[in-house]
Amino acid sequence: MLRIGKQVGGYQYISREQYSLLEPGAKSLIDRGISLLTLLDKPEFNVYRIDEAKAEVALLWYPDLGQVPFPTLDTSFRIGKAEEIVAKRSYRSSLNPPILHRTELLLDQRHPAREACIALTELCEQLGLFDNPTRIGFQQQWLDTIRARGYRLEGFDLLPIGNVEHDSAVPHEETISTAIDRFATALSRTTLSAPVQSLLRDELLSAETTFFDYGCGRGDDVAGLVAAGIPALGWDPHFRAEVTPVASDVVNIGFVINVIESKEERDFALDRAYGLAKRVLCVAAMLGNNEPTKGRAFGDGVVTSRRTFQKYFSQAELRGYVEAVLGEEAYPAGPGVFYVFRDSDLEQQFLLRRSRGRRRLGSALQPYLVVARERHRVERESRRIRQPSIQRLKRAAPEQVLSEQTKLALDHLWDRLLDLGRIPALEETSDATELKSSFGSIKRAIDYCLEGHDAGAWKTAERRRRDDILVMLALRSFDRRRRFVKLEPRLARDLRAFFGSYAAAQAEATKLLFSMQDVSLIREACEAAALDGLGWLVPKESLQLHTNIIGRLGAVLRVYIGCATVMAGDITEFDLVKVHIASGKVTVLSYDDFEGKPVPMLMKRLKVRLRDQEMDVFEYGTAFQPTMLFRKSRYINEEYPFYAEQVAFEEALERAAMFDLDAHGPSQSTFEGVLESRRYCIDGYELSRSKQCPGLDARCGSHYRYRDVVECGSTWQANKPDNTPQVPETYNAICDLAVHILDPVIEYFGAIELTYGFAGRALTRKITRGIAPELDQHASCEVKMGDQPICDRLGAAVDFLVRDEDMREVMTWISANCHFDRMYFYGADRPLHVSIGPQNSRSKYEMVKTSASRQVPRLIKDV
Repeated sequence: MLRIGKQVGGYQYISREQYSLLEPGAKSLIDRGISLLTLLDKPEFNVYRIDEAKAEVALLWYPDLGQVPFPTLDTSFRIGKAEEIVAKRSYRSSLNPPILHRTELLLDQRHPAREACIALTELCEQLGLFDNPTRIGFQQQWLDTIRARGYRLEGFDLLPIGNVEHDSAVPHEETISTAIDRFATALSRTTLSAPVQSLLRDELLSAETTFFDYGCGRGDDVAGLVAAGIPALGWDPHFRAEVTPVASDVVNIGFVINVIESKEERDFALDRAYGLAKRVLCVAAMLGNNEPTKGRAFGDGVVTSRRTFQKYFSQAELRGYVEAVLGEEAYPAGPGVFYVFRDSDLEQQFLLRRSRGRRRLGSALQPYLVVARERHRVERESRRIRQPSIQRLKRAAPEQVLSEQTKLALDHLWDRLLDLGRIPALEETSDATELKSSFGSIKRAIDYCLEGHDAGAWKTAERRRRDDILVMLALRSFDRRRRFVKLEPRLARDLRAFFGSYAAAQAEATKLLFSMQDVSLIREACEAAALDGLGWLVPKESLQLHTNIIGRLGAVLRVYIGCATVMAGDITEFDLVKVHIASGKVTVLSYDDFEGKPVPMLMKRLKVRLRDQEMDVFEYGTAFQPTMLFRKSRYINEEYPFYAEQVAFEEALERAAMFDLDAHGPSQSTFEGVLESRRYCIDGYELSRSKQCPGLDARCGSHYRYRDVVECGSTWQANKPDNTPQVPETYNAICDLAVHILDPVIEYFGAIELTYGFAGRALTRKITRGIAPELDQHASCEVKMGDQPICDRLGAAVDFLVRDEDMREVMTWISANCHFDRMYFYGADRPLHVSIGPQNSRSKYEMVKTSASRQVPRLIKDV
């Protein structure tokens, strides 16, 4: 396949516009999928994801492709080899949809957004935003990653999070007499600021350097560095005026000059900070984003409604200003961040390191950042629970400029609308006086609020509240509970608003309860839930999902599951619930540390038979052998903690090809035994290779011990040097070589003869000619002085012979049936060289003699 589009793992992403560039095989996969989907009301799609190894294609719809830098996935259809839809999924209601990175690879060369995407990708790479690809594939984790680096995303720009975000719109004026409150720009941070992270990333700040933060605000950067063992102090004229500024190796003046309204004072602050720097000064300021600045014009900046001053620089303007004031060269470290060096040695070291490529964030600070990210996640979750789907108003009132109090009152009103799912009564409305004063009546305020917010969120809130009431009433009927004698005021209003009366609501709930007997209705509800990513659907059989997302289901399934809870009691202590579509059963399952383990163990299963109202309980570990839950990601979704890590673990497990997981998977003893024999271990959500060196008599594969590969060949037999591998990675590679090459060859051709296997330094010193340890992979992952690998290709290699077989046929069979890196063919009756390695290049060479009787490799091209 031509290397166009975007390559991620074993997938190739191609945009609709790139289709004509594909080779016929890839086109046929796409055409097959499109022809199948034309039967489904012609769904939209603009990206194709091709998996040639599995002969599968997914048709994806990204509505904002080319309009935003990281478009979100709306719908996905995956078509399998058997020309059937393997999986379909809608992400329209997801709170954390998948996103695309590096979108320039999917855009036409002339697309107007392509250059902006390229520039943004380069900046993301510079800032280390792609360092952990496991978590950044989903919107919330991606935005968290950006924020953790000290930036925010606005359009196609990454802007540093300074002391204050953009303020609400107020009219521009030429002059202002209001006093400016500089201290009000200081934010409480949950992560280190962008300039401090840059200093760490560029190795300019460490435990051996002193740090001073000039204008430190509330001192969060200082506290974070001190917690990481870095000597740090900070001064601020409002929050830390008692601290005496001291000369330090590294001085940071971050987001200070942009909040000083006097140019003379601004120059003084910058010059004074530079005077304190012994080795380097870091300067950071807010950048504009090509939008009209918001606030009242004042001097060379604006004054916000919070009485704070902001001057927004461009990148070039900021560099020019710093160099003009200090008379020294300023080096850009990121958007809105520059270094000015006093120490020429450090300056040169920095430039040398920069020439070698981007640095990663200092490892000493990782624990602090992990805690900070978790703190931010908890805060975000609490906000989401408190304000579901809250958005900013889309426009300002045409007849007036809204005061801060009115805006806050409108925010509270929108929260209330989403909470109730209906128009609130007067006594249910906080800030009623403020709203009446601004809009004349509560009704006008509500109309304005509804017009300015997401209508879809309002409709969803209305439907969910209505469903809540129906489910409650239906389950009361199932449990034979009496009707309410007196209604709670909110419920009474709900019943009138949604149903007209209590009697009408009860009648609809009863109808819903009796509909549980309709298998087709249950099946359709399960299919709709799976399409929205709420569980794993086995067509016509069952839907399984995590108990945490039962509340996201429609009324039909909530009543179906709720009937089981009436009999079984609270099921929140269980992890999964299984809805049996046709048999009238609901099963709940409890696992050992479901959230913390990628492959948890089943501990308890409870099956409720709704038709005869009986229940069976199964305890595992005593009477029943515990089973393991493989492919846990099927039963959760992208909003679940560690979902991205879970998916990455499962992909790694599948690539390792150790198990058949299509059915129930292996038992615990088999699973753990195979992992150990293949030198894998599970560390949290990581499928890692072993870090231990086994004995040479331990088995590698089905037919050999490590000793067989280490102590083979004529040179070893003649000299018998100590050829024992010294690093665990070599044993891992030899094990893979045995499993993926030697075992399959033996099982197909019969016995083989190893003529040259692993070659450590002691053995290679005995071989006088004809070898190239830096290239041939016989040295595997062993290292030389300086801990650099002897062979950069890593992996492992072996030469072997199959007696009475044409070794060209053996080479052809391996090429068709095995994963390999390189093969060298020396002759029909000569040993064949085969290697495996991380590059998996699948290169084949034939050694041919030149006119000078030298043997040189000639590439064998596949026909």
